[in-house]
Amino acid sequence: MQKIRVGITGVNANKGFASLAHIPAIKSLSQYKLQAISNRSVAVAEEAGKLYNAPLVFDDNKKLIDNPEVDLVSITVRVTEHRKLVELAIDAGKSIYCEWPLGNGLQEAEELLQKARDKEIHGFVGLQSRSVPVFRYIKDIIKKGKLGKIQSTTLLGSGIIYGAQMPQSLLYSTAIENGAGMIYSTFGNAVDVLCHCLGEFRELNATAINRRKTTTVIETGEQVPVTAYDQIAVNGLLTDGTVASIHYRGGTLRDNNFMWEINGSEGYIIVTGDGGNPGTFGVKLKMSLGRDETLSEVEIPEEYRLPQVDVLSIPAANVAYNYERIFQDLQHHTHTAATFYDAVVRQRMIQAIEISAQTGEKQSYQF
Repeated sequence: MQKIRVGITGVNANKGFASLAHIPAIKSLSQYKLQAISNRSVAVAEEAGKLYNAPLVFDDNKKLIDNPEVDLVSITVRVTEHRKLVELAIDAGKSIYCEWPLGNGLQEAEELLQKARDKEIHGFVGLQSRSVPVFRYIKDIIKKGKLGKIQSTTLLGSGIIYGAQMPQSLLYSTAIENGAGMIYSTFGNAVDVLCHCLGEFRELNATAINRRKTTTVIETGEQVPVTAYDQIAVNGLLTDGTVASIHYRGGTLRDNNFMWEINGSEGYIIVTGDGGNPGTFGVKLKMSLGRDETLSEVEIPEEYRLPQVDVLSIPAANVAYNYERIFQDLQHHTHTAATFYDAVVRQRMIQAIEISAQTGEKQSYQF
């Protein structure tokens, strides 16, 4: 079997999601090979190349993307740079894994989806929650009817950041125009897995505001303005009539940083975690089926798991499961990992939330 050779943009040896998650994920999977990394700083790129034993090192993202020894380009830079690099990868005819969100706003995402379709490019996004074993198991349980008719679902979470204090490295996400606020990151990942398991919203009402107008920079104590939403509440009906309610709050809370309930006529599920993004934090599943009213913690069956992945840290393990799903999709022409189209649907939902919050009117979106 020929390995998929991956080139990752924006790698730093000491920080960033590429080093924390993507590189250990790729190295854990025999189907992939870390082939190339890039960073605009020559020194940083060379340091990372030595640390991670990457055969090719570039200080220019375009050179990495154009290199014939790279099959799949992973884009792990800031959202404001996604469009440029995705377009370069499309033009180079490469398969793409772009961190979520795909573009800075719906229009960019729709244009990138169309360009990828025109060139018949395989495009995937970092909505990795749907690839995590616990959520794949939940989706199968629902599909098999073990919960009966789903009556309602409630999702409560925290933004982890976007609170009273922020690290300097993430300050760009406080500005709503940068497309990296809570509505995309933690909230976006969480609602994606909810909709993946239960279906999209056929109608919704929403509130999205920023209660904190400033935040404190942890390293300096400086006060900086915040325009991204730190309170997001959504309620409505899913396609099958299930009543859904979601509330996300900025910052890290003392409890209930992630809690998702699914209430069915024949069973009940609750998923809890330490952070609002189920794609980067571990979660626990409890379930009660039939006449058994006792909630019991559930061990995910082995067929959903990979032993070499489960030894990784949670962010890396979850990303590894996404890469594994991507490999299966590329080999078998299936659709299990989130694609550019899925990213567009999620950004249509986010736009509907914003319009509802601004107008006070019920909204729907295309999916």
